Amino acid sequence: MSPGLFRRQLDWLVASGVRVVSIAELMTLPDEAQAAAITFDDGIATILEDALPELRQRGWTATTFVVTSRVGKDNMWRGAPSKLVPVFPLIGWDVLAEMKREGIAVESHTATHPHLHALDEAAAHAEFDVASRTMAGHLGSAPDGVAYPYGSCDARTLDIARRTHRWGVSTEFRAMAEGDDALGLPRLEIDHLRERTAWRLWGTHAFHAWTQARRVARAVRARVRPEVLNPSRLPRG
Repeated sequence: MSPGLFRRQLDWLVASGVRVVSIAELMTLPDEAQAAAITFDDGIATILEDALPELRQRGWTATTFVVTSRVGKDNMWRGAPSKLVPVFPLIGWDVLAEMKREGIAVESHTATHPHLHALDEAAAHAEFDVASRTMAGHLGSAPDGVAYPYGSCDARTLDIARRTHRWGVSTEFRAMAEGDDALGLPRLEIDHLRERTAWRLWGTHAFHAWTQARRVARAVRARVRPEVLNPSRLPRG
């Protein structure tokens, strides 16, 4: 996502009258409300220069989800770069604390960024518990929310997360709806909203039909090429 494209998308939100709110507020709004919450996964340092100034200019908040074992380091979760994602530096604890004081929500992206469904129950519990304790130690309070790495959140994962978090977000590609489980909220990945046509459809029946088609395509692609949505299946070397 280039800074220029990000800026144009924010300008579209301004021009269209879509409210930008926190995830906590978004959860309280009715389905017909034209509102969105902006999120950033991983705590990548580029948002400090490329995103936060644009948000400040508009008086908007956002949420960043951090992997506690890698804060201040980089996004090589398993000690080696992914074939799908470039290596980026990650924001450190001191700056995250400043962001939180400024009104940017800092929430959990687990302790080590694993595929949660592949862990045994004790290890899955530890991913949430360790991350919560670490964040409380560095930021003064435990996180309310969690973003599941790779969007992986089966029923067992939701039940475990429910012990330590008030809400959680997946990568299920659709708009939020009343009645959604707060621990399994959907998100619209911005990479799929690069074209102006998609933005013009926002909030219409055509937009919901388009997101449904995207979900079906993703499900088919995941069956045919599981490495696309599951980088751990990529060959190493």
